[in-house]
Amino acid sequence: MHIKKISNVDAIRGGEKYSGELHLTDHHIVFVFPSPPPNGEPPPPSAQKPRETYIAYPIISNCFFRPCPSVTGRPSSIRLRGRDFTFINFNFYDEVQAREAFEWIRNHTCRLGTIEKLYAFSYQSLKVEKPFNGWEIYDPRVEFRRQGISSKSVDRGWRISQINKDYGFSPTYPGVLVVPSKISDNVLKYAGPYRSRQRIPVLTYLHSLNNCSITRSSQPMVGFRGNRSIQDEKLVAACFSASATVEFNGLDNVEPSPASSQVDIRADSLDAEASDTERIEDELIARGNDNYDSKTGKRLVYGAQQSNLIVDARPTINAVVMQAMGKGSENMEYYKFATKAYLNIENIHVMRESLNTVIEALKDGDISRLPPNRDLLAKSGWLKHITGILDGSALIARQVGIRHSHVLIHCSDGWDRTSQLSALSQLMLDPFYRTIDGFIVLVEKDWLSFGHMFHQRSGLLNHEKWFVTERDAMAGSTMQPGESDGRAGEAFENALASAKRFFNKNRHADTTSTESDGDGISSPPPNDDPSQAKKASSTPEAAEVTRPNEISPVFHQFLDATYQLLRQHPNRFEFNDRFLRRLLYHAYAGQYGTFLWNSEKARQDAHASEKTRSVWDYFLSRKQEFINKDYDPTVDDRQSGRERLLFPKLSEVRWWHTVFNRSDAEMNEYLDVAAARDEKIGSYAMASTASSIPGGSSPMPGSFVDSPGSGSPRASSSPKPPSLPASRSVLTGVESAHEALTAGQTTTGTGAANPAALKQSSSADTPGAFSTNFAKLKDGVAGLDIGMGLFGGNTAAATGGGGGGGGAGTAADPNHGKGDQEMAEMRTSSSEKGSMEMT
Repeated sequence: MHIKKISNVDAIRGGEKYSGELHLTDHHIVFVFPSPPPNGEPPPPSAQKPRETYIAYPIISNCFFRPCPSVTGRPSSIRLRGRDFTFINFNFYDEVQAREAFEWIRNHTCRLGTIEKLYAFSYQSLKVEKPFNGWEIYDPRVEFRRQGISSKSVDRGWRISQINKDYGFSPTYPGVLVVPSKISDNVLKYAGPYRSRQRIPVLTYLHSLNNCSITRSSQPMVGFRGNRSIQDEKLVAACFSASATVEFNGLDNVEPSPASSQVDIRADSLDAEASDTERIEDELIARGNDNYDSKTGKRLVYGAQQSNLIVDARPTINAVVMQAMGKGSENMEYYKFATKAYLNIENIHVMRESLNTVIEALKDGDISRLPPNRDLLAKSGWLKHITGILDGSALIARQVGIRHSHVLIHCSDGWDRTSQLSALSQLMLDPFYRTIDGFIVLVEKDWLSFGHMFHQRSGLLNHEKWFVTERDAMAGSTMQPGESDGRAGEAFENALASAKRFFNKNRHADTTSTESDGDGISSPPPNDDPSQAKKASSTPEAAEVTRPNEISPVFHQFLDATYQLLRQHPNRFEFNDRFLRRLLYHAYAGQYGTFLWNSEKARQDAHASEKTRSVWDYFLSRKQEFINKDYDPTVDDRQSGRERLLFPKLSEVRWWHTVFNRSDAEMNEYLDVAAARDEKIGSYAMASTASSIPGGSSPMPGSFVDSPGSGSPRASSSPKPPSLPASRSVLTGVESAHEALTAGQTTTGTGAANPAALKQSSSADTPGAFSTNFAKLKDGVAGLDIGMGLFGGNTAAATGGGGGGGGAGTAADPNHGKGDQEMAEMRTSSSEKGSMEMT
């Protein structure tokens, strides 16, 4: 292994300066420096072993080179930002050496061309890791047998299908698929084309005590014509009606989880805000679940379940836009046995921008120990996104574990938000997944086996645009992409702009990846050169090229949400915070083969188990380092704090300060202060309200009352938490075969507003809504080039509309609509775009 050594280099990290020697190897940057004496004591007479800091090349997210001629007396510098939120600045007193170091780092980071040149393919495991083989730790048949599904056990309504054993049916799906027993492989075959990438509804989790299921899939191919699939409808109906006795696997003596009619076992441990949010969600779902037979007028009950649910993780408007692209969301007229819930979880582009804003708030962590920019932290919306993901996962867990219902989850392609919601809801339902071995199985099953675009989302081969040379005249200028100000606008207009890019992409045969899950819309980043992309697509390594607009912290968010549960329930998890941090690091470091590919098939084709080591070897060989000393494995639903089910406290979501290499005070003190202040204000308001109402009764949490002598209502709700507005749920709409409902506040005759009141909403596929949405989209694209041939009409009508400036086929100003290029979908107008983590 060739090592390039550069002496007389200063490293600045956390405002501290260290002098030493820089070693550039094939796979790491190694900074070697003498160990500083403790507490300023004089150095010992005998030389101590020097310290070494390792930086893996794939972990680098940005590299800024600022050359300064040696004659100026100023050092040249290389400033690195890592995906593990390590910020470090290297100063060189020789410009030539600095330039050579920059080129070396760039060549070994973004000019590899293939993942087979990553460290994982040359890594020799340490002696302590050799007894382990992490590639064999997950066996789907063993895991589903644990859940009670086996050909040798009682039929619980599910069977293992061999339809995808060679990955010919759905290349991105597991080889082992669990489907309803009464559905044949022939039905699956015909149902496949109706789901994006043939990712049909299949089982991922079966509750051990009530036989209720969590299934997952991709979006249906509804399209403008309102396509339907009888086979898909039968498959979903069978998933929602599978049932069997609970007495199996020796669990017949275990008390089942509480029914919805029982007192919530968490009532004493949850604050008023969380309970209010859950109440609104449950009322919405319950209202949308009253299904009746059109002939007899009797209420229909499927599988003796209360509220079987199809969860579409996307905002409602995005599902409407997806219909313009031949996809969309279920028409509930054909799925009368369920209710559909839309969650307002944003797509990969929004999440990427959110994390970029967090990085902006922390970016000076190398040269200074100043606290992060709190305005930018609030502006990022990161905590709001984490809270929304937790809220949606808790909704699913409640449906399965408390309301004894089946749930089907999907987003667009079913490998980003779907994986988050599926894994987190299982983490809340099943104590096994809260152990180290169980968590590994959960990640293997719902992320690695069911498929997640780890290669695209992580960008392990980096990108040239992230290596920037700052000329001396530009010293001190910010080389980061500009902030996305000005992206706000009407949701439909933004969505239509996304649709415009989609149609232009197809018409001009753009070569951007088809593996994007930005709700199905892929657009090249503003600074990408289309000619270069076209050139790259003809090379064998084209599929491995990093595309900046496909990178997103999806897996990071899952680990962050897991940390929130661990922080709020510190004795319910076998693993500690460091386990999650090291897992996030190795998702980017490229040292092990586990996270290099996107699917089971890709790992098999690449012979991953033969050429690389599994990341689980690292964790299992060092298991004691990751044990939570406060862990209590006891499960007893009759004892508070030891229940089988576990739910998040949405008002207590906080920054994962250790992963950002900051102290809790730096990241969270302002949130804690705000929460304490709001709690006092809320308590005072509630006390004042109680005293002003005859009998001393207090109003419903989240409601408004008129104060005496005042012409305006004042809030009497529980205090608004810093991470989520009170009574604000991630659930934005509910659909059934008969109506569409959204959360809203309507004033009653007494002047009070009911936060759980429901109003009619024209959603994606409800009766009458299709023609309305079609008309809206038709009107919206009337002035765009994409209207020609799609909706009919003449060319003049398609090109003569004003507003946009320039036809779809002309080159647009690269700075115009920058936010649209960065995000393929926009949040709805009801979303709080500027919402901050501190009120």
